[in-house]
Amino acid sequence: MLTKWFAGISAATVIAWAMGLFHIYTAGFGLMTAMLQRGVHLTFALVLIFLLYPLKLKSRCKWVIDAACLLLVVLIGAYMALFASPTQLAARALVGLSTMDLVVGALLLLILLEATRRICGNGLVVIAVVFMAYAYFGRNLPSLLAHRGYGFTQIIEQLVFTTEGIYGTPLGVSATFIILFVLFGAFLEKSGGGEFFVDMAYALAGKAKSGPAMTAVVSSAMMGTISGSAASNVVTTGTFTIPLMKRVGYKPPVAGAIEAVASTGGQVLPPVMGAAAFIMAEMLGITYGQVAIAAILPALLYFVSVGVMVHLEAVKGGFKGLPREQLPVLWTVLKRGFYYLIPLGVIIYTLVILFYTPTKAALLAIGTTVAVSFFRRESWMTPRRILDALDSGVKASLVVAAACATAGIIIGVVTLTGLGLRFSNLIVTASGGSLLLALLLTAVTCLVLGMGLPTSAAYIITATLGAPALVKLGLTPIGAHLFVLYFACISAITPPVAIAAYAASGVALSSPMQTAWHASRLGIAAFVVPFMFAYGPELLLIGPPLEVVRAALTALFGIWLLASGVQGYALARSNWLQRGMMLVAALLLIETGGITDVAGFILALLVIVSQLFFAKLQIPKPVKAK
Repeated sequence: MLTKWFAGISAATVIAWAMGLFHIYTAGFGLMTAMLQRGVHLTFALVLIFLLYPLKLKSRCKWVIDAACLLLVVLIGAYMALFASPTQLAARALVGLSTMDLVVGALLLLILLEATRRICGNGLVVIAVVFMAYAYFGRNLPSLLAHRGYGFTQIIEQLVFTTEGIYGTPLGVSATFIILFVLFGAFLEKSGGGEFFVDMAYALAGKAKSGPAMTAVVSSAMMGTISGSAASNVVTTGTFTIPLMKRVGYKPPVAGAIEAVASTGGQVLPPVMGAAAFIMAEMLGITYGQVAIAAILPALLYFVSVGVMVHLEAVKGGFKGLPREQLPVLWTVLKRGFYYLIPLGVIIYTLVILFYTPTKAALLAIGTTVAVSFFRRESWMTPRRILDALDSGVKASLVVAAACATAGIIIGVVTLTGLGLRFSNLIVTASGGSLLLALLLTAVTCLVLGMGLPTSAAYIITATLGAPALVKLGLTPIGAHLFVLYFACISAITPPVAIAAYAASGVALSSPMQTAWHASRLGIAAFVVPFMFAYGPELLLIGPPLEVVRAALTALFGIWLLASGVQGYALARSNWLQRGMMLVAALLLIETGGITDVAGFILALLVIVSQLFFAKLQIPKPVKAK
């Protein structure tokens, strides 16, 4: 069997092992200089992308194009490693780029865009090309967006030979933090951690009326702590949960939508929060632990809302939970796999308490996962499992590496042309100084720019353009960045391009568009929670403890009203007037002011009293015995 396994090893697998070991080694023994570390990371990623995603043409000569791309990647990577050291780059700043530098830089841009097209689709590539065209043709645009214009030499120098373009912060985070956390998720999965989290979700939520649907919410939340992608989370947990939901009566689009919404929420749930949170910490100049702490309450509000929506969906449909004999026993699950919680505890403790770097925290979590796997014979991380984990983890990180490098093009253009300041001024001007209008404009911008993009790329673009305007209008920097992160994430369930919903529709065998529309309805809180913490920074744990508690309680009540209003069911089925009152009450509770809170509570009380009153009227009177 071992011989057969070795015989099936491909060149891509060996390169993936080398890339994984390179990053583990540099994390443990010291990172290289920024350009070199990022350059090696990008070269590995591009080689694997061209090996794993060959050109889709009917021509027999397509292998020639793929081979040429691979050769170019290796040559460009070697050139950048040998001739782009900090000293040489400083010399170039004095004498300018050589002809060879310009050729290599132009080829790198082209080869990166082609690799990104293959793994991420056309959306991000089109946006990057538009930004580069803006840098070149900016002098011909209207005055609001115009700049003096830049030539090819200046554009290539900015995007390739500085750390403000391709080799900028996003790729730096991918090369140091993100890949290690993706590897950690792969190690945990290969040791049996994924199965443990799904079993624990079934044990916790399987008995509820919403049964499999609530299990999807809980398991996706747990898997979201170790997964960096909403779509991959969907196909991981959805393989189990979607068929179960369909079996108990959920329509395929609804089953797929529930999984898509829950999996998308994993991107904003601490401690890992997907890839974007690491980039946020770097952009804000704060620790990752501070980002995770601020994100706790909003993430809980998100999942509470999804849970209420799913529960009310089951109540309206008359669904029942899974039979007890089909469910694992919680104590048995914990006794068999409690040790899978230890690596997550290591991450939280090292990041939040000890303030370790994410690189060191991820490395310790990987080591802890390997160590605790020996608690049970079945979960041992044998050499074969370790290699499998390296292979799957590295391959899962490729989409983030390509997205971060290409997003660096956008950031480089924004820095070169001053577009960020112009866009910020445009939002402030268009909103007339109104925070609500600025938030709405930024939210729409995030949803449009984020459609079809990986979460990390969507966040980088929208944070670069939208967050400064919100800070200028009074939001805290972390509040502004979390606001755009939420909308960058939920672009994955927002029609017409909803990647997570489309992935779920593939598992559910449902219409992608119907699944996306149901996902938008079930995930309605995701569109509201960012406004809640924008108006109430207490939800980000900023402010006195009593104010934080008050804001959390009113927000939870508002979320319940929102879910009940959308579903048309609170204590009983609601008419249109009651639904409207609940929705208005929920919106009033967004702003954490005394008057709006009181008005919201009064409206909600009227709905509750009316439903209790009519329910009492409908109770049949007992028939007296003759």
